[in-house]
Amino acid sequence: MTSIWLRDETSRSRRSPQLTVGRIVTAAVGLLDEEGTDGLTMRKLAQRLEVTSTALYWHVRTKDDVLDLAVDEVFGEVVIPPVSPDWTADVRALLHGWRATMLIHPWAPALIGRPMLGPNVLARTEFLQAGLVRGGLSGERLAVTTRLLANYVIGAAVTEATWRRSPGGEARRHVTASPTTYPTLIDSGHLDESRWPEDVLFARGLDALLAL
Repeated sequence: MTSIWLRDETSRSRRSPQLTVGRIVTAAVGLLDEEGTDGLTMRKLAQRLEVTSTALYWHVRTKDDVLDLAVDEVFGEVVIPPVSPDWTADVRALLHGWRATMLIHPWAPALIGRPMLGPNVLARTEFLQAGLVRGGLSGERLAVTTRLLANYVIGAAVTEATWRRSPGGEARRHVTASPTTYPTLIDSGHLDESRWPEDVLFARGLDALLAL
């Protein structure tokens, strides 16, 4: 089915003035924060809104529509910083904010592969590319760098969200339990949060990408 962002939804009839798309999205984000994507069903969403499932379908056609709207909604929480003379500082501020928001909503990073055409997503992508253009990037290099930075933030957020659900130190202990098998990983401090905090690794990785 065509993405909600590519359909004309303005002509749908019998919409209730009490039940708006905004209310549906707010409730969906709350449910996703509590139960993740597997816990989001149209039935549960209707119950949270105290309406029938049928009432929902006059506003959104499918669960996919709800997910697309919810992802764009949380992107609206990513603060677009004021433009400064330092384009790299602007890009870093945006991407640090993006990562932080994805970690607040740990279900969101895994959905970024969906059509990213909502107004909040596009506004932040516009700011990112405008910053890179100010840094002298254009053409293929601009496209590649945009993709690298976006994938870096998404990958970092997915990984961190996953590790945060694991018991503290368990992954590191799994590595250090096999010193003859993983000597390099042990020596480098792989998965050792006390040695390499995630905030530090993310910032250094971002520095490396912007220096390319």
